[in-house]
Amino acid sequence: MQPDYVKVKLPTEETFFDTQNEVKSLNLHTVCEEARCPNRSECWTDGTATFMVLGKNCSRACRFCSVTHGFVQPLDPQEPSNVAAAAKEMGLKYVVITSVDRDDLPDQGANHFAKVISEVKKTGASVEVLIPDFRGDKDCLDKILMEEPVVLAHNVETVRRLSPTVRDHRASYDQSLEVLRYAGSKGFVTKSSIMVGLGETDEEVVETMKDLKSVDVSILTIGQYLRPSKMQLPVVEYCRLSRFENFKEIGYELGFQFVASGPLVRTSYKAAEAWAMRRH
Repeated sequence: MQPDYVKVKLPTEETFFDTQNEVKSLNLHTVCEEARCPNRSECWTDGTATFMVLGKNCSRACRFCSVTHGFVQPLDPQEPSNVAAAAKEMGLKYVVITSVDRDDLPDQGANHFAKVISEVKKTGASVEVLIPDFRGDKDCLDKILMEEPVVLAHNVETVRRLSPTVRDHRASYDQSLEVLRYAGSKGFVTKSSIMVGLGETDEEVVETMKDLKSVDVSILTIGQYLRPSKMQLPVVEYCRLSRFENFKEIGYELGFQFVASGPLVRTSYKAAEAWAMRRH
């Protein structure tokens, strides 16, 4: 039986629909919609959204993710200015930008992603990015880092043992750790996220936390995996609230600057607050 925390209230606030209309009018995509995030109503009511760039179709097919894969489309040259326009119109001071994977492009979309960051920063907003692994290509990563996001997030997603089953074959646990290590070595604040409920043990989660800390990740989020549709992996376990609290305590003991751990926690949830509240 599903626990009560998977039941999310339908939106009723005017600001939710204002945000929805702003996104649609500029032909933008959000991970809030494409990944069927359970926090969409709360975040959009607050007037915040995580913009998803490089199109709405992903070149990869991770088995936990509901973002459409295959049939990738040409990049929209207006996307950088449109995302900036939306951020300005919504009055955002902190913007999160993520993307699909674009293995079909020579630069995997890094130049386009960097242009989006540059345009949004012109509005005066701080920018956090949630990036793909770019297959570990340092040149691609450098293009993103040159735009100086305040936080660079990249998700390891799950524990080492389950990574080959949960993620696309072009992704890997160690490759994700290397992306985070590289960004951290350049002086950037880094962030990552773990899903639980896929059959991992507590010991494996703690081991993953230690791996992330070993590459100097500063901000950690842990949330319950919720199956977006019958096309994705089934939920193995709906975790108790006490399990999330335990992981949060362990995270701070390991030295993370900020830990958010709860059933509906996602990488970009309350991102501005996580940035502001992290422990130094």
